[in-house]
Amino acid sequence: MAEPATSEKSRIIDQGIEKGAENLTPEHIEEVITRMLKSEGGARLKTYVETCVHCGLCSDACHFYLSFDKDPRYSPAGKVKQTIAQVVKKKGRVSADFIKKAAEISYTECNVCRRCAMYCPFGIDVAYMMLFMRRICHLLGVTPQYIQDTAHSHSVTFNQMWIREDEWIDTLQWQEEEAQDEIPTLRIPLEKEGADIMYSVIGPEPKFRAQLIYQAAIIMNAAGINWTMPATPGWDNSDMCMYTGDTEMMARLKRSHFETAMRLKVKRIVMGECGHAFRSVYDMGNRAIGWKMPPIPIVHAIEFYYELLKSGKIKVAGKYKPPVTLHDPCNIVRGRGLHEMYRYVADALCENVVEMYPNREHNFCCSAGGGIINCGPPFKNKRVDGNRVKAKQIFDAKTRGAKTVIAPCHNCHGGLEDIILHNELGMELKFLADIIYEVMEKPE
Repeated sequence: MAEPATSEKSRIIDQGIEKGAENLTPEHIEEVITRMLKSEGGARLKTYVETCVHCGLCSDACHFYLSFDKDPRYSPAGKVKQTIAQVVKKKGRVSADFIKKAAEISYTECNVCRRCAMYCPFGIDVAYMMLFMRRICHLLGVTPQYIQDTAHSHSVTFNQMWIREDEWIDTLQWQEEEAQDEIPTLRIPLEKEGADIMYSVIGPEPKFRAQLIYQAAIIMNAAGINWTMPATPGWDNSDMCMYTGDTEMMARLKRSHFETAMRLKVKRIVMGECGHAFRSVYDMGNRAIGWKMPPIPIVHAIEFYYELLKSGKIKVAGKYKPPVTLHDPCNIVRGRGLHEMYRYVADALCENVVEMYPNREHNFCCSAGGGIINCGPPFKNKRVDGNRVKAKQIFDAKTRGAKTVIAPCHNCHGGLEDIILHNELGMELKFLADIIYEVMEKPE
């Protein structure tokens, strides 16, 4: 494994942050922060900020801290101390330069993965505080350019890739035709009312990973599932607005997603392999709307695959032979507890599973989640260098025989792909659906 160069904390110029900060005045900063602390801060934020005793027990939980030579500025407590703690302490009387620094830290140096919360003796949720800091930056108009562009796409088209309605329908029909070469009777049902399942995906699938829609259609067909996909906005379950701090747009996106499913009168929603989107629909988005629970049950692809394999609706013709290792996406493992279902599925599909160490809820983040990969090229090197610890995890699994990394999450794929290439690890990267499609029995 090529050893990544040690990175020092350096200034990265991002036009979204720089241009946004140019318009700030001390009065406007104080007014927005004061309003936020009164309306959305409350006891939870105050308790977290005042409870932290900077003991440092959270530090070794953070891949940025470990990867940047244990620089205390990258520790979870250090990031809090440099950002939201100062905001609270100074009651919003901070400068535009402070906001620029706080934006870079909160958006690009914390994946809001919540690993640190597992090791804090007080259970302080640093991710919540970083998201609160992002919320303030959003309201001040100081957001990294690339992720803000994605949020703009959401606000206009209700999908993150600016895909028009006719392009979405064309992609589904194209994948249906491709799959019919393999199974002539296969259909991707559009707008089917009363189906058992509405299958939803994230915007990059029709744009860059259309084969995943193809594979989903094969799996649904082979399992005899009564399913449908919507032809209208509401099909994209992704949500970068959740990570920019645009709570209002996050709520609109989730309402559109659930209302589409309710309009189709489906029994439940099955999501593709994505972690952040799942966090949005089962944890943050529904609460932003004001719903205690989603109006329609929603499950992640791992849960769905577990059901199909355990019930025998999908049968394995021959297990995947190359040894695999498992990456645990933060939002579906630490956030949802799907680690054992994930391993049941992997064991059912693969001959040899080589665990990373640590694993399950203790596994390290991919360094792409939390919106960091969506902050774009200016921060790529920091993101990749900031996860040398993940590269070492993968390299260790490789020395014990693993040849393929499974990552059931889109952002994890992007982050791990960069880490594998940068560190010359020579590992193959797959979704669970890739392997299911390869090893399953298909209809004649």
